[in-house]
Amino acid sequence: MILPSCFNKKTKAANSAKVARLSGNETVKRYILLILGLFFAGVGVAFTKKGELGVSPVSSAANVMSCKYDFLSLGGWLIIWNCILIVGQIIILRKNFKLIQLLQIPLSFLFGYFTDFGAWCISSIDANTYPIRLAFVIAGVIILGFGISLSVIANEIMNSGEAFVKAVSDSVNKDFGNVKILFDLCSVALAAVLSLILFDFKLVGIREGTVISAFCTGFVVKLFNKYLTVPLNSLLCGKH
Repeated sequence: MILPSCFNKKTKAANSAKVARLSGNETVKRYILLILGLFFAGVGVAFTKKGELGVSPVSSAANVMSCKYDFLSLGGWLIIWNCILIVGQIIILRKNFKLIQLLQIPLSFLFGYFTDFGAWCISSIDANTYPIRLAFVIAGVIILGFGISLSVIANEIMNSGEAFVKAVSDSVNKDFGNVKILFDLCSVALAAVLSLILFDFKLVGIREGTVISAFCTGFVVKLFNKYLTVPLNSLLCGKH
């Protein structure tokens, strides 16, 4: 049986509309997952901050500034730092910077707010002994790694730190991982310089927690990715 051409066209149009609808639903799910990832990442940073043993390398400069100038919270300084990194991407990429990446700006504000919310949630807990402080750092690294994993699986907008690293690696045609290591080192170096200048040649806000975060967060992310990527992608794509 040969179907009329008009019927075939209507069928193709209906199928295209269905695909577009499903694609739109998947995009919404991915952005929800991204925001959840930002939430857990922000809470993770708050936990490491509570330990007072240093935070992750990319957050170190903001942490030092929050220690010196407390008229802004750590979340507030993180918003400023992330916006600086976004401006850096624009300068590096110029015409190659995609406007969709400007969504990093509201996401940076969300990350800052989530960090402050996490700090508020645990503000009543005493961390007056070293084991408790270390426990906060370890918990923070796990929560941060979980949040980053969700953001990676969402695969929509990169956070400003990772996006800055990608902009640099693309511009100089170097491996992303190697540039990321250099970026982390530079972030810690910047934080150290700020600390020495602002605190009379004393290191403040950079301690063993920064080292633990630098070495362990990537491992935690890989671990969560290993077990969450397939089930979450199935959920996002509507597969059962």
